[in-house]
Amino acid sequence: MKIPNSELLLPSQFDAYLLHAREAGWTCEYLADKHQLLFNHEGNWMSRIFLPWNRSWQEDVLSPIDNFHWVLTAIKAGQAVLGYFQEDQLLEHKVFRAYMVRQKQGKSQIKHLKTKGKSRAGSRIRLNETERFFEEINERLVSLDDAFPISVFGLSCSKTLWPYFFGSETPPPFDSKSTLLRSIPVHFHQASFEELTIAGQLLLQFHLLKNPEVADEIQPQMDDSDIQEEDNW
Repeated sequence: MKIPNSELLLPSQFDAYLLHAREAGWTCEYLADKHQLLFNHEGNWMSRIFLPWNRSWQEDVLSPIDNFHWVLTAIKAGQAVLGYFQEDQLLEHKVFRAYMVRQKQGKSQIKHLKTKGKSRAGSRIRLNETERFFEEINERLVSLDDAFPISVFGLSCSKTLWPYFFGSETPPPFDSKSTLLRSIPVHFHQASFEELTIAGQLLLQFHLLKNPEVADEIQPQMDDSDIQEEDNW
C-alpha cells in the first residue's frame, strides 16, 4: 500500500520545504477535502504535500490535534473494513462481507443492474445483501460517532457505490459534503486488519508528490539520506 509516486518527508523536511516555497514566491493553497497543500508557481502546479491527519492547518500554521479520534472505512463490492483509531492506535476494527458478486460473470449486482436490469431470485437476494451490507457499515459508523468525539471520517469507496452508502436506510453520520469526511489516498487491495493498520500509519505522516513535468532543478533539494521512499511500506 502506498500513496502513488510520493516521497515520505520528515517533519523537519516539511518545514524546510515550506520555507523554500515561500522564499521562491510559490503560492500555497490548502485543499481541505483532501488535507493537502498545493504549491503553484507561474501558472504551474509544483507539488502537493499530504499532511498528517492528526494535525490541522489553519492560518498557514500546522498544529497537532489533541486527543485525536478518527475512523477509516474502505468499501469494495462485497467487502469492507472499518477501523476506529485514537491517536496512532487502532482500537477497534470490523470486516463486512456480502454476497454481491454474480459468480459466473464476476461482476457486482450493482453493475449488472446498470446494464441488464433486474432479473430473478438470485438478483433479489444480492440486492437484499447489498442493502444490508451498507446498513451494517453505517450502523457501526453511527455507533462510533455516538460513543466518541470523531474528528475525521476517512472513506475509500467508488463513486458507483456512493448512492448505496449515503442513500442507505441507515445513513452514515455525515453527508457527502461534510467537512469531517476525507478521501483516503491509498488503495485497499482487500478488507483486512493488516491493510487498515498500514493505512493508519501512512496517514499520520508527510508525503511529497512532485509534478513530474517540472524540472528537478527548480524543486527544493532535499537530503536524500533523510527522504524515505513511500515504497518502504
